[in-house]
Amino acid sequence: MLIYLDCDTGIDDAIAIAYLLAHPDATLAGIGTVNGNTTAPQAAANTLGVLALAGVTGIPVAIGSGEHPGSVVAVHGGNGAGGVGLPPGEDPIGRTAVELLVDLARRHPGELHVLATGPCGNLAAALRAEPRLPELVASVTVMGGAVRVPGNRQPHAEANLAHDPGAAAAVLAAPWPVTLVPLDVTMRHRWTVADVDALRAGGTPLHRALSDMVPVYFDSYERLLGVREIPLHDPLAAAILLGDVTPDDAPLLAIEVQANGRTAERGVGSVRVVLSLTEPAGPVLLRRLLA
Repeated sequence: MLIYLDCDTGIDDAIAIAYLLAHPDATLAGIGTVNGNTTAPQAAANTLGVLALAGVTGIPVAIGSGEHPGSVVAVHGGNGAGGVGLPPGEDPIGRTAVELLVDLARRHPGELHVLATGPCGNLAAALRAEPRLPELVASVTVMGGAVRVPGNRQPHAEANLAHDPGAAAAVLAAPWPVTLVPLDVTMRHRWTVADVDALRAGGTPLHRALSDMVPVYFDSYERLLGVREIPLHDPLAAAILLGDVTPDDAPLLAIEVQANGRTAERGVGSVRVVLSLTEPAGPVLLRRLLA
């Protein structure tokens, strides 16, 4: 599966990148970054560092939307990677994330699957730049929203969609096959400290770096959940895209993204909203990362 990843590389994005690199059916055609967990340039540096730790070269990484700079969150530590120093890796390419996405879609019509694990600014801008984009892209999977559960940014708003509600609304309204992976499902699928210890035992530089990132993530979610566990937001969206986990309840809904980022359900529609899975995702993701 040919994939363009649009991300704001914090800790769970880094895990998602490692998962995509480990999956034999995934080919990363390019990665764009956006302001979110950290700034778009820092997200690109984090992404390139993860690729370097994996020993992977040649995947174009483009810096994207720098809009909404004041809303960067601190859940992922000062550099978005839990304060872990990552190797410099290659340089970002000279094009923007929007240019990269549009170019890939034009070169691979009907083949490119878009996975968005951060705010939707780049995707919305790409829709404006290339009105035919919905015809060119095979599918879009967005990690974001809180449909029937509380939000994590505001009482009823999830961080990715609340970061840039207008962009999210445009992406979910576009006429392409779109799957939304909201907090309804991602908050249910977590790793424990034992899972991260198992990841560290994998022994590679990437395994160790990912394990070093997560203490700040554990701290943030322990304050929220009362247990030392971390939800698998972004890697879960990747696993759904690649079919490693199977949705159970995944209705087609009309989703309105309101100005405050709230995702409101408006009856039957065209957005496939994954609300539950048939199996726990944590062990599936861990096995893939350690394979």
